[in-house]
Amino acid sequence: MLYLGEQTDRYIIELVALESKRLTEKYNKDFLDCDDLMKITNLGKDNVRAMMHSKGFPLLKVGKRCVVNVSSFADWQIRNTFREV
Repeated sequence: MLYLGEQTDRYIIELVALESKRLTEKYNKDFLDCDDLMKITNLGKDNVRAMMHSKGFPLLKVGKRCVVNVSSFADWQIRNTFREV
């Protein structure tokens, strides 16, 4: 993994906190399901399910239901965005 420095780490942590707060307030939930992620990402159900089962995605299985913690999703999304740049 590419290390971008302490200042960048603080920036990412701040972005994750802000995005977590925004998503929690918007969806009024601590955990997001497939339908929520479809709205957030504008991806179809098949693509969201593939994303949820991809390596490194912070998926939680509750019985047969797959969910992701809002903070974990925000962290994953932001860190993967920085990785792609």
